[in-house]
Amino acid sequence: MWFRIGDHSQLHVVKGASVVKPHEINIHLAFSVPSLEAFMAHLDKMDVKYGNWNGDPKLIQLRPDNIKQIYLQDPEGYWIEVDDDKF
Repeated sequence: MWFRIGDHSQLHVVKGASVVKPHEINIHLAFSVPSLEAFMAHLDKMDVKYGNWNGDPKLIQLRPDNIKQIYLQDPEGYWIEVDDDKF
């Protein structure tokens, strides 16, 4: 699948690695959404697993600056952060 993430940027998510290797959460791609709660509801409808930094299912991570975050993995285990930062 190809996702447009900017005017001239795309994210390509391709399934089919012969071996899925574990990936550290420290290495991740981050996106911001207008409503983290609405995004989480969508993930729940799609039965997508997500959680906080520690891996606790369906829990939000709160940064010191009060930005809410969740983490999920793509089909090959790469980490994706989704937050409600309004920068």
